[in-house]
Amino acid sequence: MIKVFSYRVKDSGAAGKQLSRMARAVNFVWNYCNEQQKRAVRLRLKWLTGYDLNKLTGGCTKELGVQSHTIQAVGQEYALRRKKARKRWLRWRGWKSLGWIPFKRDGIKMDGDTATYYGHRFRLWLSRPIEGVIKSGNFSQDARGRWYCNLACEVEEKIYCGDGEIGIDLGLKTLAACSNGKKYDAQRYFRQLEWKLAGAQRRKKKRLAKTVHAKIANSRKNYNHKISHELTRDNKLIVIGDISSKKLLRTKMAKSVSDAAWGQLHTFVEYKAIARGGVYRKQNEAFTTQDCSSCFARCGPKGREALGVREWVCCNCVTVHDRDQNAALNILRLGRQALLAEGQ
Repeated sequence: MIKVFSYRVKDSGAAGKQLSRMARAVNFVWNYCNEQQKRAVRLRLKWLTGYDLNKLTGGCTKELGVQSHTIQAVGQEYALRRKKARKRWLRWRGWKSLGWIPFKRDGIKMDGDTATYYGHRFRLWLSRPIEGVIKSGNFSQDARGRWYCNLACEVEEKIYCGDGEIGIDLGLKTLAACSNGKKYDAQRYFRQLEWKLAGAQRRKKKRLAKTVHAKIANSRKNYNHKISHELTRDNKLIVIGDISSKKLLRTKMAKSVSDAAWGQLHTFVEYKAIARGGVYRKQNEAFTTQDCSSCFARCGPKGREALGVREWVCCNCVTVHDRDQNAALNILRLGRQALLAEGQ
């Protein structure tokens, strides 16, 4: 299993300047790859692969001051992202782009809390021991200018999931309502610090604004990690409603939708379920609020005017339903049916 270990670099002195210089060299290679790709499109030539870009960028290690493995990794990453994005070319990397220096397994040597890259030594805050064998990694910079060393390691770790099955309905007031009756409330981290962020922006204190943004992001990430860990630990089948976040971002609820970070929760649950040997599935949640989870009659609240109805009674079987839990039960049922149809 591949596990990523991230460590903060002690970058207050010359180390930070050295990493920034190498990041500019990486940006130069990226922009060169982008320029060659635009040229190939303009002249109607064969689109460049990662192998082609490696041939074009070969022999510039000494001039740029970065490893040849790094230059090759940049070309391969450019070709991969362009193919995934289905675009003719990508954006340029400039001075506003966050620093990024990829490397391969042989490009870095670890000695205790010291990482050696291309003859340069960088001290790390070793918050936990490194496990397994290093396969690849990178140096990355966050919005506050802090540098991190990220190591992708292959570890032999066996973790298992529980025996439960659960359906999850995502929302704004209740972040996740589960089919077993448990609910995780939305913490609204952005709303809590919105006043502080607005004050910093009005006073043009960019450093304080970035700090507030980082605190919001870290708090939200920590909360979603806790939820996803608990869900994947106790359940072997997890079915989550597939909410169209992009459409909701065009409405008046855009700020609350962004603050909920449904996409991040989806990602955490997915990779943790796979690591534990469980099954994760997104399920279309059309009519899950209106359908009765007991008799399947479609008589529940519908439309915007009925959003305030949190509890309703089925007109067919007279079952009293909690709106969110009923939706979660229907999502679980539809997920099971879809898996049976697929033969899993």
